[in-house]
Amino acid sequence: MTVTWQNLADGVALGAIYALMAVGIGLVFGVLRLVNFAYGQLIMAGAFALAISSQHGWPLWVGIVLCFATVLVLSVAMDYLVFRPLRGHSPAVMLVATFAVAFLLENGALMKFGALGKIATSVASLNRPWTLGGVEIRKISIVAVIVTVVCLFLLYLLLERTEIGLQMRAASMDSATARMLGVRANRVITLAVLISGVFAAVVAIMLTVQTPLVTPDFALRDTIVVLAGVVVGGLNRPIPATLGGFAIGFATGVLGGALPSNQSQYLPTFVFAVVILVLLVRPRGLFDFSKTVERV
Repeated sequence: MTVTWQNLADGVALGAIYALMAVGIGLVFGVLRLVNFAYGQLIMAGAFALAISSQHGWPLWVGIVLCFATVLVLSVAMDYLVFRPLRGHSPAVMLVATFAVAFLLENGALMKFGALGKIATSVASLNRPWTLGGVEIRKISIVAVIVTVVCLFLLYLLLERTEIGLQMRAASMDSATARMLGVRANRVITLAVLISGVFAAVVAIMLTVQTPLVTPDFALRDTIVVLAGVVVGGLNRPIPATLGGFAIGFATGVLGGALPSNQSQYLPTFVFAVVILVLLVRPRGLFDFSKTVERV
């Protein structure tokens, strides 16, 4: 197995995308104590919006707007129709509900678009490479890194420098006490769901550029891998969760390119074996060095 600069560049790009997915999943977990297994289906819905726009010959900006609108509408609908009515129930009940929503969205896409899916051709130009020092770096790789850094910086400013960000952190630490102090929990949760949906839409665009064929199981494998990365990094804190998502994305991208084609099928086995090993050694997460638990 030989690791090249090309593999490292691809690994950084995939790590950036996975880091953004990890933050989106971690935000909802922070305020709702819920691992949203339907997150991948939100990304899939956004990708189908891009593909439909492409097939109609609409401009790229129209497809991007449609992608964001689709994901945000589904995110809010999921919160109002599923999460909010079940908020007082046990975490197990809400977890099963996210599985149900995930299968509902996936099978709805299967009935509507079929197993073969659709192709988004309008974003193909972002997948063209630039050659720098003998290394072919695709435009989407540079865009993914820049967009991820900007999104994470803006989220940091929101959480640390605004009143609503303070309320989000307070609600995640102790929802009951936060309500007594005047924090409007429903508004905070809705905002977290919306921000998570924005990140899902951004990820949908970047993944669609890399894989233009959109099928009903689009982003499903990526979501499972990112969930593992979030747990490995540290689910209770945003920075460790982000680092965990980036680390597992970077490792997947590098090894996926470095392994021979006849051995690449064993990559998920290797990745999840490392996940189990890390959890056995550090159950709280590889990057969580805090002595107290801070949820957002």
